[in-house]
Amino acid sequence: MERAKTPTIIDIATEAGVSKSSVSRALLGQGRVNEATRKRIEDAANRLGYVANAMARGLASARTRTLGVVLRDVRKPYYAYLQAGMQSQAERRDYRIVATTNAGELEVADALREIKNLISLQVDGLVIAPARLPSEQFLPFLERVPIVVAGRHEKSRGMSSVACDDTDGGHALAQHLLALGHRQIAVVLVDKSYSLRYSSRGNAMIDAIRSAGATPTVWNSPTDLAAAEIVSARIGAADVSAIMCPTDTAAMDVLEVLRQRGKSALADHAVTGYDGFGPLAAPYLGLTTFRQPVEEMGRTAVDLLIDRIEGRTDQDRFVSLRGMVVPGRTARELGSTSNIVLDDVSDSQSVSSA
Repeated sequence: MERAKTPTIIDIATEAGVSKSSVSRALLGQGRVNEATRKRIEDAANRLGYVANAMARGLASARTRTLGVVLRDVRKPYYAYLQAGMQSQAERRDYRIVATTNAGELEVADALREIKNLISLQVDGLVIAPARLPSEQFLPFLERVPIVVAGRHEKSRGMSSVACDDTDGGHALAQHLLALGHRQIAVVLVDKSYSLRYSSRGNAMIDAIRSAGATPTVWNSPTDLAAAEIVSARIGAADVSAIMCPTDTAAMDVLEVLRQRGKSALADHAVTGYDGFGPLAAPYLGLTTFRQPVEEMGRTAVDLLIDRIEGRTDQDRFVSLRGMVVPGRTARELGSTSNIVLDDVSDSQSVSSA
């Protein structure tokens, strides 16, 4: 089947009975156009299925009003919510987002390839959010487009960044457990080669426990996804009353390990997560966690980037956002019997208070 001819602004002008310059002004939102004429032009464009050529428009204006976003792994809720914040703010400021990731974890080589692909699409700037990508790998691209890093403090000259303070979060969550009377606390510490953010919050937990005069039990884990396996192998021989996890998903995996060991395991162990957004943050579930302002982080990243693109600033900025501890029923006062219990009911799992 032969493909239909792509409609042009000349076709719209003919359809609407107006001049080509009127169509151009109406569709670009530039100059004065009578409201009735604008409506007639827009209706004609919709009937013809007209889509503006962003690349051609970018060549004419030197801008495409398009932002490129490189995400590590949208299967993880953190990146999905981060992108949602970016998308909403970009729309408010009349920009569009082109986001790219991988089918799985975005490795360094994958991220560099996607950066090049986005630059080839003539994006006006880039937000980079793959935690494992070293800044020296993408510094050369600063000569082509402005870059903002989301999710970590970027100290390289020429780049702004925004992140939630993981050290503050790790300290605050550990102090919450200590205030509940827990002294024998295990921390699932993720290797920094996998995630500097996860490692930073874990080390902050360990430091806070030590500063309180207690001795943390450190369970090293290659990733947050391996937390359940690590805990399953260590819990039987460990004298701990609380387990601190690097993410909410890791905390849920650990709770399942405890559930399989019986009600007493759940009642005897407090469990904390980290992130505090999405379905796992629902009050019904009652997960004790640290809530990151992830969507605010996404909105801030877009503002930092657009301000640089539009020449509102030429200064590098770092915006540090603060989160908050969310108390829940998975971590109660030491000796309390009201921790979360997951019961088997008619061969299905349900959540209830013990």
